[in-house]
Order: sequence, then C-alpha cells, then structure tokens
Amino acid sequence: MALTIVVLGGSFAGLQVAHRLLKHTRNTHKDLKVILVSKDSHFFWNLASVRAVVPGVLKEEQYNLPIEPGFAKYPAESFEFIVGSAEAADLDAKTVRVVTATGERSLSYDHLVLGTGTRYMDPNSPWKANGTNEEVMASVKSTQEKIRAAKHIVVAGAGATGVETAGEIRFEFKDKEVVLLSGGDQILGGDAIAGNAEQELIKLGVQVKLGARVTGSHELPDEGAQGGKTEVTLANGETILTDLYLPTMGVLPNTEYLPAKVLRDDKYVLVDEFGRVQNAENVWAAGDIISEPKSSFIIADKQAAGVAKNIDLVLNGKKTTPVKLIPVDVFVCAVGRSRGAGRMAGIKVFSFMVYMIKGKTLGTQMMPGIVDGSSF
Repeated sequence: MALTIVVLGGSFAGLQVAHRLLKHTRNTHKDLKVILVSKDSHFFWNLASVRAVVPGVLKEEQYNLPIEPGFAKYPAESFEFIVGSAEAADLDAKTVRVVTATGERSLSYDHLVLGTGTRYMDPNSPWKANGTNEEVMASVKSTQEKIRAAKHIVVAGAGATGVETAGEIRFEFKDKEVVLLSGGDQILGGDAIAGNAEQELIKLGVQVKLGARVTGSHELPDEGAQGGKTEVTLANGETILTDLYLPTMGVLPNTEYLPAKVLRDDKYVLVDEFGRVQNAENVWAAGDIISEPKSSFIIADKQAAGVAKNIDLVLNGKKTTPVKLIPVDVFVCAVGRSRGAGRMAGIKVFSFMVYMIKGKTLGTQMMPGIVDGSSF
C-alpha cells in the first residue's frame, strides 16, 4: 500500500512541501504518493497582485502559471493533482473530504499538510487567490478596467498591500487622484518604516489620510450626476465620494474545514516548534494558515522547508528538528516601481535597495522555479 501524503493548498507553502517530498523523500520511500489539492488550477503570485491590477504593466504569465505541468517530471503513480476545496477533515480517521467540479472525494492519508492560507473578506478581492483560476483572473481584469476608467480612487487599509497598491496606481497614472486611508495614526501599523513609506507615497502624489477607519461603503445608483460612484463612510462620520473603492483589509484564515481542537481562538492553526499541528496525529501546517510570527513569503518559505524536512525525518525514524526561521526580522515595502521603504531588524534599508530587493520585480522571477520545483 502506498504511503500517502495529502497536501492542501496550491500556494507558496503547499507547492514547496509537495516538491520537496517528491524530489527528496521519494528517494528512500519509493511507495510515496503525494496528493496536492488546490482550489485554483494555477499558482497566483499574489505578491505581485498590487501591480497586476494596474492595466498594461504585467502580462498574465508573469503572475499566474498552471500548477500541474510543474509536476509532470514525477512518476504518475507518485503524484496526483486535484482541483478542488477541502470541505471537512476527520483528523482521527485520517480522511479529508474534497469537493471538485465533478463531485466529492474522500482522501485517506498517512500524513496531512495544511497550507490553505488566508483570504480577504471581500470575495471579489484581487489580492489573493480566493477561488478558481477563472474567478481570480476575472477579479484581476475587472479591477484593471475599473482603475483605467476611474479618476478618483480610494484605497482602504494602510498595511503593506494598501500602501503598495496606492503606490503602484499613482506611479503609473499621475493624472488620477489616489487616496490611502489608514485606520490608525500611522500607516503600516506604526512599524519603524511607517514614516519613510508615507513620505515616499507623498512624493508620488498619494493623499495619505490617517485616523480614517472605514465603517461602510455603498455604490450609488447609476442614474444622476453621481451615478456609479461609491460612498465611503468613516468612523468620524465623514464620507468620501469616489469612482473606485479598493479595500485591502480584513484577512481571514481558510480553516473552516478543520475541527476546533486544532485552532486558536482567532481560527488560525495551532502548531508546535516543529510545524506539527497540535492535538492531531501526523498533521503539519505552514504559511499564512499559521500567521506566526506573522504572515510573509519569507516565513512561509522557511516553514514549508522545515515541515518537509520533518516529515522526511519522521518517515526515516529520526527525531524532528525545530523549524528555522530567518534570524532577523525583515520588512520591505515597495512604493511604486522605483522607490520603497524597509528595514532589517532595527536597521533601515535605503529606498533604492528596497527597489532592487522587491520593487523592481515583486519577486515574479522566482515564480517559475516554485511552480516546477527547481528552486527546492
């Protein structure tokens, strides 16, 4: 009987774990079978979503690639790709119920890896792969068209996604009025680089509005002078009328299919220092579904590598080792396609260096190697 490892989630963490197991663990376990389950048939490089929504800047293949061809080099009996979503997991019986376009399947596993990440509250959000590839690309293209047509744009939420989105739009369209709303008295949650990032936004011409927490929004009827516009309401009672409202706040973990015993109060997954899910046997997790110490591509990358290594150690009868994260806290935020703000630990990084590290490509050059496994 095959040794079956089910990996849920076809994003950064899930792809890396699947490739590492197939490339390395299969050398000592020829009966290994990896089943990768992804709601999206494609890998959406969401780090570049803030630039992808700006019309005419990126080609679709720069931020969206099919997953299955990247695994074609492995024996057919060692890998299966399922486009579907996990609906329920029985961690005692070691089964997962998956819903696909053609029906339901029950998958039995020896080890289970959770990498289903997070989503934005707005189901039409283009910042993450919230649905099928058709739905995700439709959201991106719709946002492109709306940005092209809008003269006044409100970006709500001044975390990294909001800051980068406002910067990308204003960098490309100097004739558009772009307003960034921050619920707090500083952008980026008051991080040490907040002041630098705000100054870069102002240099671009972005209007930064602090202490502007959004409490609601609604689209006005098409008829009349204000037809088709959106009215955004702030906590202080102020309203802003805009051609396009882009919310970037409100992230939720994709954990509804999991039993409460493996979740924290905030619905993120409980893990130990080895990447093992607590209160469950042979279940592991990596990436945004954990959100500790925080969500980031670099952290997800390290967690996925650590989980794959520990599964390999367990299968070979060896002791697991703690997942090693980066030794210093790094945070870089692109502001347009030429500037940015960042720090490594407590040391600020020059704007030009942030551009070279992140802003120049938003990491799109790494995507093919992640999809086909050549990066691991």
